Amino acid sequence: MTLNQPLPDPPRRGRRRVRPQAEFEELILAELFSVERLEQHAQTLAVAQTVTNAPRRGHAVAPRIAENGRVLLESYRVLALAIKDERSITPAADWLLDNFHIVDEQLREIRDDLPPDYYRELPKLAEGHLAGYPRVLGLVWAYIAHTDSRFEPESLRRMVRAYQVVQPLTIGELWAIAISLRILLVDNLRRVADQIVRSRAARQMADEFADSLLGLGKDSPEVAAASLRRLSPAAFPTAARVQLFQRLRDQDPAVTPALRWLDGLLAAQGTTTEEMVRLEHQRQATMNVTVRNVITSMRLISWFDWAQFVESVSLVDEVLRAQSLFGEMDFTTRDHYRHAVEDLARGSGLTEVEVARKAATMADTALSADDAEPSLAARHRDPGYYLVSDGRIAFELALHVRVPLAGRLRRAYVRTAVRGYLGTLALATALILAIPLLLSATGGAAGAGIFVVAILALGPASDLAIALVNRAVTNALGPRALPRLDLDDGVPSRMRTLVVVPMLLNSEADAEARVGGLEVHYLGNREGDLRFALLSDWLDAPTEHVPGDDELLSAATAAIDRLNERHGEAPGGGARFLLFHRKRSWNEA
Repeated sequence: MTLNQPLPDPPRRGRRRVRPQAEFEELILAELFSVERLEQHAQTLAVAQTVTNAPRRGHAVAPRIAENGRVLLESYRVLALAIKDERSITPAADWLLDNFHIVDEQLREIRDDLPPDYYRELPKLAEGHLAGYPRVLGLVWAYIAHTDSRFEPESLRRMVRAYQVVQPLTIGELWAIAISLRILLVDNLRRVADQIVRSRAARQMADEFADSLLGLGKDSPEVAAASLRRLSPAAFPTAARVQLFQRLRDQDPAVTPALRWLDGLLAAQGTTTEEMVRLEHQRQATMNVTVRNVITSMRLISWFDWAQFVESVSLVDEVLRAQSLFGEMDFTTRDHYRHAVEDLARGSGLTEVEVARKAATMADTALSADDAEPSLAARHRDPGYYLVSDGRIAFELALHVRVPLAGRLRRAYVRTAVRGYLGTLALATALILAIPLLLSATGGAAGAGIFVVAILALGPASDLAIALVNRAVTNALGPRALPRLDLDDGVPSRMRTLVVVPMLLNSEADAEARVGGLEVHYLGNREGDLRFALLSDWLDAPTEHVPGDDELLSAATAAIDRLNERHGEAPGGGARFLLFHRKRSWNEA
């Protein structure tokens, strides 16, 4: 059981200190739970965990991550050297050696996906063995401990949902579940690697004693036996005892006093050689299962669709889906909504779920008012209008949001777009132009000379000012993406869409080519209830009808009919391809 064991601080730079066995961290491993028991434990954990009021004051996890990477690399080199020297290693060590590239990839992803600002904003635990670390890290710690590092998406989803029945997680915390899994799987693997390397060193020490006791080493049996008796129990760990026993078990105890010493040592500790061997084999089997689970979970984490997971457990998504077409929007739009909820929650002191519910309530109010005021725009009835569109300012006032000074200045600049842009441009030009004028004045130039310099420098200064102002405005405001629907399965019949291509009807060959182009558009967009049409006009003429008009129109109509016969009706019924033709009208102009 290791749930009471904190993430220790990494040692200072320098050579790695060899620690006695008692100092080695135990695995992140506890009683294995079923999915139902995980759900119960999650709710208990949610009640017990409290967060601080100042999340930015928590402990940094980056030093521990760096130390884990260094220890794992050292362990890999030690085990690789053992293979090179043709020494035997355990199955757990084999797993680590064969899959170290996966571990290295996880370490790179942790460094890339955990920016300091993002980590500092995560709610931190106020007490417990992980006090000062993110709350989500405590949740994932419990999941890893009670599943023996085995990642199963459904069990994790159910555990997170059960936790949120008691204590909702923020959107940032939900996205941090994946990185927390990586961090703790690497941490657990580091703990196993420590034990693997130390056990290998202990077995090697036992082999050296056994060689000397059997007369095969550099020391005599008498010297080796005396050295063995002087060792303290802590300096001769269980792995060494098992290895020594297995090497000497076929010897006569009367001839090999080391066996009597080993039996006496075990008797003093209340155990036997058989029990010791059983426990050591059990420990090695446990480490092998843990390493296998860690490596397998790392692979699955890299392949898993975390965006879909986050949306499936997000309470904010649940509120917005129930109220609007949020679920039918594309991922970028949904993420834009979520970022807006996060910003409003930070500025108002409300939870993210409360912000989402208030946006849904305002949309409901607009829906009720629509009966009395039919002219009310339909977009007012979507929560996104208050989150990312023109209703944002009114929504902020309703929530008593504290908008930062930078945000207020940016909005003021947008409200006075033309005057603000031209004023900024004039100010930047004046500042740039002031530099050569000051240099000319200090160089002793007369008034006429300064005027000439000003005229000559005005053009380059204005060009530079335009470039600088455009760059600054682009960086400050950025592009504003329009909300979009996903429509991966095509356009539904309730959103039936007509794509119209204009053309001039001047020849049969041209009509055939335009109809062929219409078919190409359809073949590239076959899903859903999407219709395609040509909007044709005649060429200019002095009269409404000219010879050949009827033949041209008949040829275009026949080509459209052939398309409809070839591809059949649209999903909502009726023709998929249409032709709209306008007659000539006299225009005095």
